[in-house]
Amino acid sequence: MVASSIVMALQTLVSRTLNPLDPGVVTVGSFHAGAKHNIISDEASMLLTVRSYTDQSRRALLDGIKRIARGQALAYGIPEDRLPEVTIREGLYTPATINTEKLTASTKRLLTERFGADRVRDLPPAMAGEDFGRFHLADTSIESTIFWVGGVPQPVWQKAGGDPAKLPSLHSPFWAPDAEPTIATATEAMVAAAMGVLKK
Repeated sequence: MVASSIVMALQTLVSRTLNPLDPGVVTVGSFHAGAKHNIISDEASMLLTVRSYTDQSRRALLDGIKRIARGQALAYGIPEDRLPEVTIREGLYTPATINTEKLTASTKRLLTERFGADRVRDLPPAMAGEDFGRFHLADTSIESTIFWVGGVPQPVWQKAGGDPAKLPSLHSPFWAPDAEPTIATATEAMVAAAMGVLKK
């Protein structure tokens, strides 16, 4: 009950901690407790994903997770020496990926010329993470951009009305790319983008 209460309370964290114009995500992706239907477990463990666009927002969310876990446990009468332990595994942390203006514009122009305007589009910021965000975090002079390659068959794309938000996301169990044209297009796009950078 305590762990379930923590999960539910975490659903208010983003809306009650961050500025409404500053997005954030706190997801409980794994919850484990007990091994038998008729034995009340004395332990529960959860794994969370935390995403934000700024380090300041991330710190506010991490502090909030600790506060909520402790607060819910105290509300249920858990003694001080049994309060939940919250471990932040920073090694798994993926910073926000920043698309730098100059490289993004030149890459978009290059891909539009190669594939046509109907196949290249801008998307709003997304709470996705990629490792190479670390390069820009370490040195803001490093140019970076990320582009996504659509992977669904044309009939599925048309049924969604050309709206990516209506399609299964990359981490969805329903994501089923049309492998051959997806890999071919992605490879061609990546090579073209690399050649565009290296042509100097």
